[in-house]
Amino acid sequence: MSDNHDHDKTPHPTLPDADKEVSPYQKLEGAIRELLIEKGIFTAEEIRQTIDILDSRTPAKGAKMVAHAWLNPDYKARMLKDGAAAAVELGIPMDGTHIVVVENTPEVHNLIVCTLCSCYPRPILGLPPEWYKYEWYRKRAVREPRAVLKEFGTIIPDNVTIRVHDSTADMRYLVLPMRPKGTENYSEEELAALVTRDCMIGVTEVKVK
Repeated sequence: MSDNHDHDKTPHPTLPDADKEVSPYQKLEGAIRELLIEKGIFTAEEIRQTIDILDSRTPAKGAKMVAHAWLNPDYKARMLKDGAAAAVELGIPMDGTHIVVVENTPEVHNLIVCTLCSCYPRPILGLPPEWYKYEWYRKRAVREPRAVLKEFGTIIPDNVTIRVHDSTADMRYLVLPMRPKGTENYSEEELAALVTRDCMIGVTEVKVK
């Protein structure tokens, strides 16, 4: 399965330029990093190698879990019970990250946000998108999720409940999107190719290409 997932076609809303300023968290991270290097706890090269590992993670791992769940009811049940254990089952190391998997159904649509900063299931989704970190998304996703989804091009009918899940440092979420119609004969690899990062955050739905 290819790790080259194309997410640029999602019609993300325009974000204010002011949100592009360096956040207090970024400033704090930089100061702590410099202090650790100065104290000899880590070298700059060790930090660079760790960042390279983090940057190499992609949403393909989460897509693999979703596709496997669509085809294997028993695995899906285990995934909904313990997302981290389900990831490890497919050979995906989780580094102690606790994952709660929430399932989209015809009656319920799930949306993920982190209202405090940008907590995110990086082992299975890679780096969070820029808009996920912005105050614009973090505040409005909770207050008016239906309107936010509409701006991403996702129209949720009024009779469908929207549940917003707030990630924390101790608990991250992954959306198990609904399998689209017309994919009954798709292989697991073909199904995984349909699953994007944004679907697993909940701002979009899976579409047949």
